Amino acid sequence: MTHRLSDKESAFFETFGYLGFPGLLSDRIAEIQAVFEEVWERQGGGHFGRPHDGAARSCIVPFIDQDARLASLLDDPRILAIAKTLCGDDFNYMGSDGNYYVGDTGWHSDGWHSEIRHIKIAFYLDPLTRDTGALRVIPGSHRLGEGYANQLQQEIGKSAERWGVAGREVPAVALETQPGDIVVFNHNTKHAAFGGGSRRRMFTINLCQRYPEEKLAELRDYLSGAARFWIDRAFGEAMIATAGEERQRHLEQVLQNDGHLAELSRAARERMKEPSRG
Repeated sequence: MTHRLSDKESAFFETFGYLGFPGLLSDRIAEIQAVFEEVWERQGGGHFGRPHDGAARSCIVPFIDQDARLASLLDDPRILAIAKTLCGDDFNYMGSDGNYYVGDTGWHSDGWHSEIRHIKIAFYLDPLTRDTGALRVIPGSHRLGEGYANQLQQEIGKSAERWGVAGREVPAVALETQPGDIVVFNHNTKHAAFGGGSRRRMFTINLCQRYPEEKLAELRDYLSGAARFWIDRAFGEAMIATAGEERQRHLEQVLQNDGHLAELSRAARERMKEPSRG
């Protein structure tokens, strides 16, 4: 029997657009940190190295797909409880990214989805406080179609001009974390980080509700965005090769709709000097 989030946790997420789970994966964090570094060194290097030359972020996509141990996070009952409660028993795995961050990241949403719910599960591998790069979220900013969220969508990038406050002064909740904590938020939720140093390691798991047949064109459009990372398939080999029956259910819809990605990536290689950093 699959565990579920509580009704109160679900209601909190619906209302505010995020959840925190202190210590949820503390029993796996040592391995996770070690494998993160292994994957970074194996897949990184070159253009994908740690941030340099003033770059705010270095990114590897896909990330957990590169190692069976990280891919198994998609089978962990605690991750499944979050995924199935918020995105349904037949949720889609939508990929992963591994990151080194430097400095601030301004206010933004990872999407602006009106119907299909997309969520991000974030793993921060170093202790983070409000002033050293912890994730900040603006509660309720995910509620597309409501006046508050719509105004933030239009004006969050002009906080000094519109409200007389710098980005780091915008009212928000700082989700201070220790390694092993998990943070989950709706892609629509406005989020940022301020004050971070040069060693902020994190990776994410992106999930969504399964797309209905009449919206598969939207799914393919979403997947097209991965071409900037120069990848030919949405998922890495280890993710697919080690998938059991349960995991396959969460990979199948994307794998049935990413056939156009290789050609888009080929075109991206012709016009870009290097793959995207994020």
